[in-house]
Amino acid sequence: MSGQQGESAEQAIGAFTLAGSPQATAAGGASVPRADEEWDLPGGFARVYYGNGNRGLVRPVLMADGFNLGRSDLDALYLGLEADFPLLGSLKQRGRDVILVGFDERSASILDNARTVTDAILRTNASQLGDARLTVGGFSMGGLVTRYALARLEHQRMDHRTGLYFSYDSPHRGAVIPVGLQAFAHFIPVPNDFAKQMNSTAARQMLWRHYNSQDGSIGVDPEREKFLAALRDVGDWPRIPRLIAVANGRGDGQGLNVPPGQTALASTGDRVYPGTKLLTQAEGHEAVVAELKRLFPKAEKTIRTSGFPALDGAPGGTLGSYRILAAALEKAGATVDLRHPDVCFVPTVSAVSIRGLDRPEDLYANVDNLPPDESELDDFLCSSTTTGHTAITEELCTWLLDRLPN
Repeated sequence: MSGQQGESAEQAIGAFTLAGSPQATAAGGASVPRADEEWDLPGGFARVYYGNGNRGLVRPVLMADGFNLGRSDLDALYLGLEADFPLLGSLKQRGRDVILVGFDERSASILDNARTVTDAILRTNASQLGDARLTVGGFSMGGLVTRYALARLEHQRMDHRTGLYFSYDSPHRGAVIPVGLQAFAHFIPVPNDFAKQMNSTAARQMLWRHYNSQDGSIGVDPEREKFLAALRDVGDWPRIPRLIAVANGRGDGQGLNVPPGQTALASTGDRVYPGTKLLTQAEGHEAVVAELKRLFPKAEKTIRTSGFPALDGAPGGTLGSYRILAAALEKAGATVDLRHPDVCFVPTVSAVSIRGLDRPEDLYANVDNLPPDESELDDFLCSSTTTGHTAITEELCTWLLDRLPN
């Protein structure tokens, strides 16, 4: 590999993003049916699929897309919601009308995308046949968007006519992207999609701790503080509907086999960020989480954290964060040592809004043994096994389906 080729390879690494909602591509003959209605909404759009036997909106279930960069892909979302368990098909068989809400920019402010959901709720109510109460919720970030939209409508004394709110592995107490990985996004010497995603407003609102690309500081981002304040201003949660949630992580305090302070991913060859090492999060003061090295232009940087719990192995829905970066490095010609491809993204205690992430005893709490009323939700279910973030499983989906309002 020539110097020019090596420089181009290092610059091209950031052409990926981390998805935060169920996504699938058409495979094995799978296809997306034609929608019964398509709506243009402020800041987004929606597709409507009538329930079996319905000739209009009768028993609506409104579902909001999750986090990523760019415009929602409702084809991919539909396929993702049908791939491992037919959630949408099951809803339609039960006479439920499905409304999939997408956003023009998924990484925009949660508060802005909540306006899209609000318009979808009001349009649903205006066109609905009969008086069945709505079910409204979302996947990952979509659960936060719908939570705020419903609470804001109540604060404005507007009737959203929603009987049930649900969230699917949504980061109510924060999400986790390893700080070393965040820092690597900005160590790439040219603008790139991964860095853009990590610095997006939605990422800064959701992440428990954020890496500041301007000064290298690590902490609670001001955008998160403003988002949490906006939630408090509207009462934190909607009060009229029943509030339920599912978590892709286990509830017994058992997380992933990801020891703290160990190599998660390293570039071990002599090209494409040679010597770069990303480590799993460890507790303690000045814990090294990344040793970043590049050739073009030559630079080195060590990233340290203080006062963090061992986040990567915590109980929670997982994301293949290091797997995705490893694939990008290999594609560019690097030799990689990938030891921990998947790490915790949305801790269980966050998805069921029962404890915070700051202390190990809370992060690793045995949720199954906690009094249920410690949660801000009325009911919730944790997965019996550790599953990927927003993985659509029979266990979680059957539980949700059985709790839909009559």
